[in-house]
Amino acid sequence: MKISFPPRLNRRGMAFTHDVLIAAISYVLALYLRVGDDIADMAMSQISAGTALFTATCAVIFLFSGLYRGIWAFASLPDLKQILRAGSISVIAFTMVAFFVMRLDGVPRTVPLIAWFVLLAGLSGSRLLYRMLRERRVSALWERSGGGRVNILLVGAGDETDLFIRAVASNPQAPFRIVGIVGENAKRVGRHFHGVSVLGTVDDIPAIVERLKTEDRAPSRLVVTRALTRMNATLTATLLEQCTTLGIKLSRLPALTELSNDLSSPQGLRDQPLALEDLLGRPETILNRDAINELITGRRVLVTGSGGSIGSELVRQIAALNPAHLIILDSCEFNLYKIEMEVHESLPLLSTRAYLADVRDVARLTQIFNDEKPELVFHAAAIKHVPIAEFNAREALLTNVVGTRLVADCAAKSGAIAMVMISTDKAVYPTNVMGATKRLAEMYIQSLDLMSPTTRFVTVRFGNVLGSTGSVIPRFQDQLSKGGPITVTHPDITRYFMTVREAVELVLQASALGVQPGDQRGKVMVLDMGQPVKIVDLARQMIRLAGLRPDEDIKITFTGLRPGEKLYEELFSPTEELIPSGADGVQLARAPTVELPQLQQTLANFATLLQAGMTEAAAIARLEELVPEFTRK
Repeated sequence: MKISFPPRLNRRGMAFTHDVLIAAISYVLALYLRVGDDIADMAMSQISAGTALFTATCAVIFLFSGLYRGIWAFASLPDLKQILRAGSISVIAFTMVAFFVMRLDGVPRTVPLIAWFVLLAGLSGSRLLYRMLRERRVSALWERSGGGRVNILLVGAGDETDLFIRAVASNPQAPFRIVGIVGENAKRVGRHFHGVSVLGTVDDIPAIVERLKTEDRAPSRLVVTRALTRMNATLTATLLEQCTTLGIKLSRLPALTELSNDLSSPQGLRDQPLALEDLLGRPETILNRDAINELITGRRVLVTGSGGSIGSELVRQIAALNPAHLIILDSCEFNLYKIEMEVHESLPLLSTRAYLADVRDVARLTQIFNDEKPELVFHAAAIKHVPIAEFNAREALLTNVVGTRLVADCAAKSGAIAMVMISTDKAVYPTNVMGATKRLAEMYIQSLDLMSPTTRFVTVRFGNVLGSTGSVIPRFQDQLSKGGPITVTHPDITRYFMTVREAVELVLQASALGVQPGDQRGKVMVLDMGQPVKIVDLARQMIRLAGLRPDEDIKITFTGLRPGEKLYEELFSPTEELIPSGADGVQLARAPTVELPQLQQTLANFATLLQAGMTEAAAIARLEELVPEFTRK
């Protein structure tokens, strides 16, 4: 039966065993270096007695010297100092004990001195060698004191912490003084990173801060060292709440890759304020970057709605993937100008063309597709704000339904490889005009995908994007800047959230999957949004991020649900069959479809009526007929 020890005890035990063996070898080697081949003439009892006594003395000193609070993976100058102290005490103690016990019989006078050198070389060399092999580079393993000006307490006891502490210690201009480390668990409590102690766990932070205050080392900032995508959202929220209560700031380090870029300048050591997306605690998605690169690189790509939140991020990420030609299209001159200038400044050699155009203008679209001949089309243009669409139903239908149909038809006629439409979770059992128009657009794209002989038509559905134009986050930020109150429609309202960067990465992943051979035709690609978030909790987190206290410094008021607004959103309806996609972060939904010829004729007639001035009431009534699950609130 195999006996398993806790990792913490196992590793310390292994280190202790290693050091005891080094001590035994050091004595025998020192004896040999002193007497040479004459060691063969010495009595084995004398050699054994000396070796046993030296080894036992070292073992006792090592155990009580704090030698095993350090971590081999992060061995550096403070650890070498600890070894020097323990090794010196061991040799002195052995000399004294050997004199009283055996009168140094069989121990030449210079052997303890030689053993001291050999012992230190063995103990320190093995640690530094382990570190260099682990990091696969020869680096500076010493530290200089860097007199920090701001006391900080680090959260996390891993590679990022090690790198940051070394960077601060080696930079005399570093703006920080690190007063301690807080572990995410008890595994490394009591251990040292380059002389900085792991003082406790996250639960101990209030007590640790009070203790540091009594030592005149009170931290003014708590700095999270790990990537927050690898941390539990509850843990991050707990840290923020503790910091608010203690009156200290919570920030984070840059990613390990960014932190490694420039450790020599003070700017390279700056921490960053915690952002709202850090509190989502979403795990990192494994992207199939080869498939995404193969989809984009060397192709002519068109993005509609390229000045919007999703559209502009699509442009940025696509531009970075080296397309042959990038076509950006938007109906807003200012937004189009901004994204065009951004692309030109960041990638001046990239072939681009900007078009001021409305997706509802069939003649303009036909001209652009004939001239540019895009191979990939990403359709992000839409009227997306629920209250605006609710009271401008005709315009929402013309853009979200008619515009989508026109873009899709142009893509098919021009022989594009694929068109990707951005949809929304509001299309599931829609209770508002915006959601119903997006569901109708989904139905058309699904039917077209099933019937198209060459061009693929992909629908990607996801929830809310943090910080997108007109979303709840910018509104909360504006209300915060004015001193509150923050308004939330209902205490129980929830929404799915992801960052715009992650949303677009997954759109590209879903697109790469959608164009591959397989059973994806006619299905909706649904992004994994994680768990829904309460909007009132989001408001409280934003208040804490601002260093204020919810309901005390900033009030939260409830205004009631707006027309068409649901308490919660859904990513799938019960009528949709879920199918594994084989791609991380993406799911497939087999939704009911309509025969394409019938739907084409229906939408063409509807478009004619809308363009002829159909009333709002009549437009909504017709929308309810075309989307049976649409129940307006």
